[in-house]
Amino acid sequence: MLVDTNKNSNKEISATLLEVKGLRIEGLSEKGWQEIVCGVDLKLKRGEILGLIGESGAGKSTIGLAAMGFARDGCRITAGEIIFDGIDLRSATENEKRKLRGTRISYVAQSAAAAFNPAHRLLDQFAEGPIDHGVMSRSEAKEKGRALYRSLDLPDPDNIGERWPHQVSGGQLQRMMVAMAMSCGPDLIVFDEPTTALDVTTQIEVLKTIKEIVVDRNVAAIYITHDLAVVAQLADHLMVLRYGNLIEVNSTGQILEAPKQEYTRALLDARTRHEKTTAEIPNPEILLSIDKITAGYGKGPDILQEVSVSVERGRTVAVVGESGSGKSTLARVITGLLPPRSGEIRFQTDLLPAALAQRTKQQLQKTQMIYQLPDVALNPRQHVRDVIGRPLSFYLGLRGKEKERRIIELLEQIELSEKYIDRLPDELSGGEKQRVCIARALAAEPELIVCDEVTSALDTIVAKAILDLLQKLQHELQLTYLFISHDLDTVASIADRVVVLYAGRVAEQGPKSAVFQPPFHPYTRLLLSSVPEMKQGWLEKTLATREAKAGIAREVKITERGCPFAERCPEAIPEICSNERPPIQTPASGHIFACQHSPEIGRASCRASV
Repeated sequence: MLVDTNKNSNKEISATLLEVKGLRIEGLSEKGWQEIVCGVDLKLKRGEILGLIGESGAGKSTIGLAAMGFARDGCRITAGEIIFDGIDLRSATENEKRKLRGTRISYVAQSAAAAFNPAHRLLDQFAEGPIDHGVMSRSEAKEKGRALYRSLDLPDPDNIGERWPHQVSGGQLQRMMVAMAMSCGPDLIVFDEPTTALDVTTQIEVLKTIKEIVVDRNVAAIYITHDLAVVAQLADHLMVLRYGNLIEVNSTGQILEAPKQEYTRALLDARTRHEKTTAEIPNPEILLSIDKITAGYGKGPDILQEVSVSVERGRTVAVVGESGSGKSTLARVITGLLPPRSGEIRFQTDLLPAALAQRTKQQLQKTQMIYQLPDVALNPRQHVRDVIGRPLSFYLGLRGKEKERRIIELLEQIELSEKYIDRLPDELSGGEKQRVCIARALAAEPELIVCDEVTSALDTIVAKAILDLLQKLQHELQLTYLFISHDLDTVASIADRVVVLYAGRVAEQGPKSAVFQPPFHPYTRLLLSSVPEMKQGWLEKTLATREAKAGIAREVKITERGCPFAERCPEAIPEICSNERPPIQTPASGHIFACQHSPEIGRASCRASV
C-alpha cells in the first residue's frame, strides 16, 4: 500500500531515504528481452551522494531512472524493490509516481542545451514545474527562480531568467537546469553526467553548485558518471558497474586508494594522464599555414582575431580553450564552412579559397573532419557500408567489388570486423560510431584530419581506445591532426604542439612541453589548475586558489581592445591590461606568449601559486 506522498510527512521515518534491493531490468534488442541490470542493491541517506561509475552500457542511467520508478522505452523492471522514503515505487500507480517526480525526486540530464526548449524564456521554463504540480502560483514560482539563481551565483539573477537558452553559456545553462530540479524542494536528485561535455572551468562551477546544494539543503543525490576524478570531489560512496553487474562498492577513499577489482583499476588507469613524447623531425614540412585569420558570423563581432597557427606534417596540433574561445570557429574556417573576413590559409604552398564552394575536389579531399557527436554526424538511416562508401565513390571513383574490398579494409583499420558493414548507427555503441566516423574520414585518403572534440562524449576507457587508434593510424599513414579539445589530459596524451585560444585570440602556443611547463600564460595556468585530480578535497583546495577566485564562473567575452582575459586574471595590471593589447613574447623555451608580464614574472608567479 502506498503511503502519503506529501513532501514533508515522512522525513523522519528512516535515516535511509532510498533503498533498492535485487533490481533487475531488461532491455528489448533484436535478440529479444535481455537483462541489462542484474540484481543491484543500493542504499542512500539524506545528505549523501552516491556515485555510479562505469563504461557506456554499464546500466548507470538505467539504475538512476529506476530510482524514480521509471523505465525508459524498450526497458522493463522485472524484479526487485525500490523503496523511496517508505514508498514502494514498484507498486505505486503511474499517477502516484508522477506526483513524486519533480517534487520529491528530480532529474538533471547530461545535456542542458537539449533539455531546454529554445522557444521559451528560461524563467518561464523554470516556473512550469511548480505550477503544474500546484506547488506555487506563477509569480511565486518566478520569485523562487530568481532566489535560486541568486544562490547559485548566476550573473544578474533578477534578469537572467528573461534570456533565451542560447543567450547563456553552457555552465550557466547547466546551473539553471539544477535550479529547475530544485524548484519544488526535492529530497533526491539524480544527476546524469551533468558535466561530461563542459570545459574544465565550467565543470568546476557546476560541481561546486551540486555540492553546496546537497550539503546546504540536506538532499540525497545519485551522481552518474564515467569520470572517477569528477565523482571523487562529490561522492561519499562509489558503485562500480559493468554490463549491469555490480563490480565493487565502497567509500570513495577506499576505491581511489585501494581498489579491489581489476576493472576498477582499469578505470583509474584510463583517467591517469599518459603524456605523449615528441621526437624531433629535422626540417619539418609545414602542411597547413593559418596566417592572421579574422572571422565572425553575419554582422556580429569578430570571433577570431588575427589567429596564426602552423601545422607540421605528421604532427598533432591541439587547440584548447573554454567554450566560446573560438576553437570550433577555427575548424569551420579551415574546412571552408565559414569564410574568414581577412587572412589566408595555405595547404603546403596552395592558397585555399575562403569558401567551401570555391574549393576544388582535390582541395576538399586533403582535409577531412571528425565531429564531436557521432550520433549527430551519422545518418540514422544509412548502413555502415553507405557511410564509408560515399567518400570512396565521390573522391576516388571506386565502384562494385573494389569499393566493397576497400570498405572492409577500412573497417579492419579501425579495428571493427566485416560483420559491421550492414549495421545501422543505432546498432553500434558510442565508441563504434566514432570509429565509423574515423573510417569515413580515412576513406578520402586525406593528409590532414580536423578532430573536433572527438572523445568528449565518450567514457574514459572508450576515449582512451579511440586516442590509441588515432595515434596508431597517424604512425601507419603519416596523418596530420588538428585536435580541438577542452580536455587537457586528452591533449597531453596526443598532442605535439598546443595552441591556447581565449576569446578568439592566441594566448599562448608552442611545443606541448613548453606550454605545459612554467612560465604559463595566466589563462593556461587557470586551465591546467582546473583539471580534476583523483583525490578527495581537490575541489575545495582549487576553489581557494586566487586563479579560481578570479577566473571561475566568468563568461568568455569577445573584446576589441586590451587583453580579453584581463577581468579574470589575478595578475592584471589596472588600466594597462584592459586597454592595451598584450605584446607577443618568446620565452627561452621557444613558445609564443601574449601577456603584459615578462615570462620571468610568469614563472615566479607560477611558483608562488603552487
